[in-house]
Amino acid sequence: MINNIYKTSLSLLTDLYQITMSYGYWKKGIHDKEASFNVFFRKNPFNSGYAVCCGLEYIIDYLNSYKFSNSDIDYLSSLKSDSGTKLFEKKFLDFLREFKFTCDVDAIEEGRIIFPNEPILRVSGPIYQCQLIESALINIFNFQTLISTKASRMFYASNGEPILEFGLRRAQGIDGSLSASRASYIGGCSKTSNVLAGKIFNIPVSGTHSHSWVLAFDSEISAFQNYAQVMPDNCVLLVDTYETMKGVKNAIIVAKELEKRNKKLFGIRIDSGDLAYLSKKARKLLDKENLEYVKIIASNDLDEFILESLKHQKAKISVWGIGTKLITAFDNPSLGAVYKLSALKNDRGKWEKKLKLSEQKIKINNPGVHQVRRFIKDGMFNGDMIYDTSSSIIKEKMIDPNDSTKFKKFKEESDYEELLKKIFKKGNLVYKSPKIDQIKKKLHIDLERLDNSHKRLDNPHVYPVGLEESLFMERKKMILSLRDK
Repeated sequence: MINNIYKTSLSLLTDLYQITMSYGYWKKGIHDKEASFNVFFRKNPFNSGYAVCCGLEYIIDYLNSYKFSNSDIDYLSSLKSDSGTKLFEKKFLDFLREFKFTCDVDAIEEGRIIFPNEPILRVSGPIYQCQLIESALINIFNFQTLISTKASRMFYASNGEPILEFGLRRAQGIDGSLSASRASYIGGCSKTSNVLAGKIFNIPVSGTHSHSWVLAFDSEISAFQNYAQVMPDNCVLLVDTYETMKGVKNAIIVAKELEKRNKKLFGIRIDSGDLAYLSKKARKLLDKENLEYVKIIASNDLDEFILESLKHQKAKISVWGIGTKLITAFDNPSLGAVYKLSALKNDRGKWEKKLKLSEQKIKINNPGVHQVRRFIKDGMFNGDMIYDTSSSIIKEKMIDPNDSTKFKKFKEESDYEELLKKIFKKGNLVYKSPKIDQIKKKLHIDLERLDNSHKRLDNPHVYPVGLEESLFMERKKMILSLRDK
């Protein structure tokens, strides 16, 4: 997938400090020391009650083809410090030239709902390799998860009515438009206007005409009639170039002409004005002419809150075209996921937990090599517990790492599933990526199993996520010990 878009090595899609640290590990002879890193985020985007995991297939493609090309090495050899000396010595660059990815990667699958503080990806292997891939992994996960979550919220607000993603022209560059179209479709959109995204990702495409089509003809009715002749089986008419209700009446004339040809007008689109008021008036006019089958499509800088408001106003809109507010994650431009070292193997081959202190409690990471256990009660998600995979005893109690007064107990016989799945083993891909429609279906199933209190747009109930009790206690002990140094 990613190779179809970029015909070049992506190994330099990283921050320089990842390479300088890797160089330092190599110089000190500790580059092959085994490390474990976690990708996680600290706060749900959009003040949502959940997020949608997205971007794994991109990450798989990126890692599966990771290598340093000759031109990459040539570029790195040209880099100099401010004093004019070469940043990297030739032996290190020759070492990178022979790079072979050998890490283990475990991840939560795309389309699963996820929550703050739990590991979404776990990368374990030589520390220099874990370091080199950090920036790209976060870049891919951050953006696609952000957009997929936004699309999911909009789909929830639409109460299952189709959402068309129209964001190409407002997206953040070419890659932003492509990956966002993919993430939007997974999150709940039915179709995209982006034809290249449709080709690459096998997403259904949708498109009508713009105001320029209407302006290109002598009259609105002529423009509509000509479009209906060109696209009799895919005819949606934009009715607000001049005056919306006159546009609707002209669309009705064309709809009747199409019926005589055994064709049907699919819909009309309103792109400006009071959408609730105009859609109700338009619906009355259409229904009066026995055109109940003609759909009313609305666009015009919609987001989930406007959509919810229009639904409450009983707007007669059945398809929603959404662009800027979705494709740019307008009100929450970054997810803020991080990548933190949580364990290192010692000389005896055993994992030693690592913890980074901070003056801010929320920025203290969780130590260990983690797995996430999602508990299920009566078919519904009941809480996610983070535990250390090296622990011999896993207790059925979890504690909020940021507030020890919040905890949850589970019965020993509780149903659960382990969320992190093996993706790469020693650098070899062992996971088969599902098709995009399977990912979309996975999200639908997950949302059905999440209580509605976590899905509401405003002030959602906080889903319980915590550390397994013994991990919580060990983390607390480590914090106190480090504070005392």
